[in-house]
Amino acid sequence: MCIVYNTIGALSHIEAHLAKNNIDEFNSIPELIKYEKDYTFLKEQIILKHRDKVRNEKQVLEEEIPLLTEEILNNKLELNQKLEQKLSTLNAEVEKLFLPNSNISTILKDLFLNSIVWSKIWSAPILTRFNLFLSTRKLNKILKQKNSVYEFLKYNLEEAVNQSSSSELQNIVRKGTAIKEINNFIYGAIGEHKVTEALSKLSNDYILINDFTCSFQPALFRSNQNDYIKSVQIDHIVIAPSGVFLIETKNWSENSMKNKELRSPVQQVLRANFALFKILEGNTLNNHNWGHRKIPVKNIITFINQKPTEEFQFVKILSLNELVNYITYFPPCFSKEEVQKIADYLLRNCDTKNNYCKLRID
Repeated sequence: MCIVYNTIGALSHIEAHLAKNNIDEFNSIPELIKYEKDYTFLKEQIILKHRDKVRNEKQVLEEEIPLLTEEILNNKLELNQKLEQKLSTLNAEVEKLFLPNSNISTILKDLFLNSIVWSKIWSAPILTRFNLFLSTRKLNKILKQKNSVYEFLKYNLEEAVNQSSSSELQNIVRKGTAIKEINNFIYGAIGEHKVTEALSKLSNDYILINDFTCSFQPALFRSNQNDYIKSVQIDHIVIAPSGVFLIETKNWSENSMKNKELRSPVQQVLRANFALFKILEGNTLNNHNWGHRKIPVKNIITFINQKPTEEFQFVKILSLNELVNYITYFPPCFSKEEVQKIADYLLRNCDTKNNYCKLRID
């Protein structure tokens, strides 16, 4: 089996993008695709859920408000009944005062007691109203709030639904937007995974480096294109007994292939080839007695779906099924040790490390 280094680049990019947006509940690419596919349905379900919630709240208020109003009224009636009973008792006490044939000391005493009783009679209604205020203040406040909410729900149902579902919808939209931003990388990851699966079936005489990235300081100057290359990213590099294969993977639809606004994958590969050639210049294989040995670099664009019918100079266009046969077609020119030496040299110059990626493809 082929020796493989590094996680595929699109997968690492997706995981980094999700982490940046504080999204950590997805474990696989199919989950992301399903979420994007169900995005509209999920929003509709949230709105329906909150519409039912608001309607239930309105119905509960319709039941609670009369009960609360009745409780306040009963509380008032109860206090008034207690007031009447107390006044009746106090009036009875007044009638017992100033009995006939009382002496002066008894009359003075009765006058004193009379003043106390009358003070209680005068203060009783005030104390009752005060107690009524204290006992119903909280209930009246709650009733007022419930009436206010009920009136709002009665005449502004959809606005209430929007307010209720706002937070949950924002979270759905945030995730949906973040996933949409990496849509190309999602399908790119599927394509790169298929290429990696196909290449991993090669024998252990072959070494695969996924997501080869390298930065240049100072930038490389590509004179024929007047282009300065500060960094390069290559989907796959296969180091084979027959040389090095630079592979760009495209999981494009037919419409994408016809889209003239998309960057030319041919130019992308030629640019990467120039950078890779400059990197390999520093490699020191055992020199032949005739001179420094060349490391052949062949350029490939692998299309997962339909591939274009055109052919292009310096770049081989292949379908996924043609890829392995093409790589194994060429005669060997390096030993297994030399293949490992080239791979080790490229890995030393690779910025990407073989970090663990939580996301799965399937």
